[in-house]
Amino acid sequence: MAHQHHNHPPHGSLGDAIAAGDHSADAEYAFTPPGAEYEHTDASVWIIVKFGLWLAVSAVVIHFGIWLVFGLMVSSREGATPQFPLAEGQERRLPAEPRLQAIPVNDAYQFRLQEDAVLKNYGWIDRAGGRVQIPIDQAMRLTVERGLPSRVPPAEPLSGIAAGQMPADSSSGRTTGRR
Repeated sequence: MAHQHHNHPPHGSLGDAIAAGDHSADAEYAFTPPGAEYEHTDASVWIIVKFGLWLAVSAVVIHFGIWLVFGLMVSSREGATPQFPLAEGQERRLPAEPRLQAIPVNDAYQFRLQEDAVLKNYGWIDRAGGRVQIPIDQAMRLTVERGLPSRVPPAEPLSGIAAGQMPADSSSGRTTGRR
């Protein structure tokens, strides 16, 4: 009788995964076959290194060239004023209002100084009418001393409304009710 030889895959192989009932796509990548390496003919490491070196060298040369050209252009423009053929003979004009503030903090500070000068000093508002401006602390002191003017209540009741009566809200004022 002839002896039959059965080929069994090694332990931890795809055959074991399939024999265990694992038919998923990941079972194919569950082990690395013996002698497996990367494909040496696909990419040469030396070619990639040479490309990186040439890329770095060319970047340095390009940046140095741009810096040199920029320096030459700046030095050639020093002292030269641009002349526009259509604007020759015209003086330099300011742009239309409103203009941007050069230093807004200074403008706000100057405005505050002007306002303080108005609030803290004496001055004429209308000399012919006899109106003057006094410092605000003096104005507040005089107001407290003299008091504010008040309205005098009317002597007669308002048009046809008896004392103690006021217009009702529900009638938009057409009827009156007791207070």
